[in-house]
Amino acid sequence: MPVVHDEIDERSEVFAANRSALLQLIAEHDEQLALANAGGGEKYIARHRSRGKMLIRERIEYLLDPDAPFLELSPLAAWGTDFPVGAGVVTGIGVVEGVECMISGSDATVRGGASGPAGVKKSLRALEIAIENRLPFISLTESGGADLPHQSDIFIPGGQTFHDITTLSAMGVPTMSIVFGNSTAGGAYQPGMSDYVVMIDKRSKVFLGGPPLVKMATGEESDDESLGGAEMHARVSGLADYFATDEIDGIRLGRQVMRRINHRKLGPGPSGPGRPPRLDPEQLLGIASVDLRVPFDPRQVIGRIVDDSEFDEFKPLYGPSLVTGFAEIHGFPIGILANHRGVLFNEESEKAAQFIQLANQIDTPLVFLQNTTGYMVGKEYEQRGIIKDGSKMINAVTNSSVPHLTINMGSSYGAGNYGMCGRPFGPRLLFTWPNAKTAVMGPTQLAGVMSIVSRQSAESMGRPFDEEADASMRAMVEEQIERESLAPFMSGKLYDDGIIDPRDTRTVLGIALSVVHTNEVRGRHGTGFGVFRM
Repeated sequence: MPVVHDEIDERSEVFAANRSALLQLIAEHDEQLALANAGGGEKYIARHRSRGKMLIRERIEYLLDPDAPFLELSPLAAWGTDFPVGAGVVTGIGVVEGVECMISGSDATVRGGASGPAGVKKSLRALEIAIENRLPFISLTESGGADLPHQSDIFIPGGQTFHDITTLSAMGVPTMSIVFGNSTAGGAYQPGMSDYVVMIDKRSKVFLGGPPLVKMATGEESDDESLGGAEMHARVSGLADYFATDEIDGIRLGRQVMRRINHRKLGPGPSGPGRPPRLDPEQLLGIASVDLRVPFDPRQVIGRIVDDSEFDEFKPLYGPSLVTGFAEIHGFPIGILANHRGVLFNEESEKAAQFIQLANQIDTPLVFLQNTTGYMVGKEYEQRGIIKDGSKMINAVTNSSVPHLTINMGSSYGAGNYGMCGRPFGPRLLFTWPNAKTAVMGPTQLAGVMSIVSRQSAESMGRPFDEEADASMRAMVEEQIERESLAPFMSGKLYDDGIIDPRDTRTVLGIALSVVHTNEVRGRHGTGFGVFRM
């Protein structure tokens, strides 16, 4: 089998500079993760523990199988906003009783677990992933409901949570809620719409309206336990299916449920045992360019993430700015599309469209390794039909029905983001390296375009052009676009599913491939791709 040849010189200045810069970016990312892990801070953590409660990540750890990995999603949600990093919600994929599940839980140390706008968006993304991949959904429930001052950004989109939970159930995918504390008002429908409900004695409180609201609405006097306590729901209302004595017992009962759900994967699974790469993944730190103007050969990345570093390249001499080919990761067959020198020309676009069709013909998932400045512009390429050819590629990506996984390992600019399966084109999972940037175009180019348009406007109106104001505008725009294209900013907006250390790429893709094989892995052979403009 063809093996990627090692062309990396660890002694080079470029390698050393890249590695040093990547390690710094990873350290900065780790600082932000620490903020998310710290929840509401020492004061609120201490108060939470004084009530005899575990923290959300401790609950998840007890729920998971021993030594099972947990792929946390969107940990930097709300980064750069007035809301806490992580948005007060923890979501991710883990294994419970041998079953891969989507797990979601509010952090009750952050505003009492109340849902803010970013938290709602993060929860909905978790449900979207669960639906696409047929993942059983486990909610670790303890929330004060909506963050009321922001209700206008929460109420309408938040209703989709209950829609999606029932959608999963209708698909035959089990859903479960383990209630650790309050689940009130609209939040009461979280357990109400779950297939299985575990409640904890003297802990769980589930009601549409608490005692104060009931008093105001009906004049009735009541208390938490008689109105919505675990024992009442277990003995009287029937909402609780399992009655636990404490948090550990509630998690035990939740695992007991998962042991009996008999959930089967529909995908074929790995075709082999999965062999580690021959090339050293540690070297990925020196391969990835922090200066995105400096290209790097994606084959050197591929050789460090695929099984045995084996890669069957497709059309290697045609359209060399896009590398395509077949490989395996942890035994799962994949097709890879990886940008080489950034720009997508006519040939690259046609090559990509053909390769995507071939992957669909043989039911093989696709991995997109982004590092693109977009499709080529200019008179020559417009006359050669770059719009038509680029559209073929985007058409193929849009209508491909095999699972797509995307890694942004550099730049993701313009329509290249679309052709290389960015967020708008629905990859099952999308992760970003810390050095990556995403925008309509580079900061200098965008500011330059705005400057040219302003200059032309002034000339057409016969008025003098203010060079000083233009220079100030360009500097301001460049700073804004640079800041808004950075990986933490994009991750904070949930335009990816998380920032990952490049050295973890193989592991993350292995988990992701196992996840997508929970559902069918089937291409669009025999059903067509729509009209390709020839």
